[in-house]
Amino acid sequence: MGRENLSAIFANFANRECRGSSYLYEHLALGTAEDGELLDLASHARPGQPVPNLFLGAVHFLLLQGKKHPLARYYPSVVAEPKDPRQAFAHFRDFCFTFKDEIIAILKEKRVQTNEVRRCAYLYPSFCMIHRLTEKPLSLIEIGASAGLQLLWDKYAYSYGDGQIYGEASSSVLINTEIRGENRPFLLPTSPPVATRCGVDLHVSELTDSENVLWMRALIWPEHTDRVQLFEKAAEYFLNESVELIEGDGVALLPEIASKVPEETVICIFHTHVANQLSESDKQKLIHHVTALAESREVFHLYNNLQDRYLHLDRFIDGEWRTVMIAETDGHARWVRWMR
Repeated sequence: MGRENLSAIFANFANRECRGSSYLYEHLALGTAEDGELLDLASHARPGQPVPNLFLGAVHFLLLQGKKHPLARYYPSVVAEPKDPRQAFAHFRDFCFTFKDEIIAILKEKRVQTNEVRRCAYLYPSFCMIHRLTEKPLSLIEIGASAGLQLLWDKYAYSYGDGQIYGEASSSVLINTEIRGENRPFLLPTSPPVATRCGVDLHVSELTDSENVLWMRALIWPEHTDRVQLFEKAAEYFLNESVELIEGDGVALLPEIASKVPEETVICIFHTHVANQLSESDKQKLIHHVTALAESREVFHLYNNLQDRYLHLDRFIDGEWRTVMIAETDGHARWVRWMR
């Protein structure tokens, strides 16, 4: 990828994703967008990866490992009283070239993987909707599951600002999310029944591996202490649950996995913020597999970032196909605007 394209990607990341969410990353991404040598360093990321997330995650990973450098003083995840982010860029640049070889190795080896537990806040009403439509237990298949934390959405508790707790009320994982706009989603008081759950990822992040856990921690932005707490609680919860995780190509393996789903359940294929890493040919293969499954089964396909950033639900019931845009969501699910 050329400097000009990569510069635009970093600038867009700063202005659209970081603004109002991470002042530190906004500042560092804008600086990187104007620095040719840093862009060359970031270009070592493997194809298809969201480069700003991976590059900033690599730096964060090394800091969390304990690398000694003045840059650490600007990260709320590393020090109790961080310095002004506006003064961080020069130190960031020096850090990147001081640890250049290690950063390149991380960029070439690791992936940005979805572990945002709060995104379950829009999975919950989506699966409530599916259960209301079918009145059947749900069989979950997640593509790009990473560590599988979102596969346990039915085990978490949810608060949407109306004074009620939904889902598993006694869960240690309580997810708070704002519902914006006039529409409110349909919410069951308790979680819909889940019959089976299976996650597929090119690289499963085993939570028993301390390096995997640290990398997932590094992908959480430095100021987001609430996200860290949710991740840690969900990770602890996950270790006591039985979840099938398969390492491989989720698109290619989908027909085989779906063939093992019990007939009395409804197939629920889902992925959050993963489709932007799929090639166009893989996106077409995914749609083909889902529609082929619908010829003989009730199938729901829940996703975002396939053709746009909105949350969509494709329905295949009794041979009838419908696709509906159901919500607009914040990237980290701090808020959801329900459309239907």
